[in-house]
Amino acid sequence: MTARIYRPAKTAMQSGHAKTRDWVLDYEPEEPRVVESLMGWTSSGDMKSQLRLRFATKEEAVAYAERHGIAYQVQDAKSAARKGLSYADNFSNTRRGAWTH
Repeated sequence: MTARIYRPAKTAMQSGHAKTRDWVLDYEPEEPRVVESLMGWTSSGDMKSQLRLRFATKEEAVAYAERHGIAYQVQDAKSAARKGLSYADNFSNTRRGAWTH
């Protein structure tokens, strides 16, 4: 059983940084999901796939995994590709290019 420790990226539907500052410990699935033939529901006998632990720092997550004897992989977070701009930045005096319609 392997766990993955990572920092979640913000979704495309988020404008803020909610739930992206914590580190998450997720377990890798031990068995594949099965589609139930009558209703079409997806199920699995793997109960640890439902478990998600949140930690304030990467060191806390690693210490938890080592304390409980869990094999883990750490995936470092990527930095943002570009800085988000606001609407007011279009009219800023420090704008590099001319803003026209």
